[in-house]
Amino acid sequence: QVQLAESGGGLVQAGDSLRLSCVGSGGAFSSNVMAWFRQAPGKEREFVGSISQNYGFTFYANSVKGRFTISRDNANNTVYLYLTDLRPEDTAVYYCAAGSTGTANPRQYDSWGQGTQVTVSS
Repeated sequence: QVQLAESGGGLVQAGDSLRLSCVGSGGAFSSNVMAWFRQAPGKEREFVGSISQNYGFTFYANSVKGRFTISRDNANNTVYLYLTDLRPEDTAVYYCAAGSTGTANPRQYDSWGQGTQVTVSS
């Protein structure tokens, strides 16, 4: 299994942008579908979006479509999540995950990072 480590979170104001990164190691990064999830306090883990292995096909949750963008750099074992027009309701711990499908079901993913906190103030 690939090991994952996220970075790039922080405290921002509403309307700001952030770029989160997730670096993979110890496994075949490029053979995995990569996804981003988020979890706010007291809420279940929520699917944000996913990106296919090689051709960069992406799939997003309706709540972030048009504001968030996922990309990947297989040469550097990295997947990115670009967050724009951030809102207070985007506040959560953001996790990257690796799996074999781009499903929104977190149980379908085999590897997870430790998460990075994104806090959006109004």
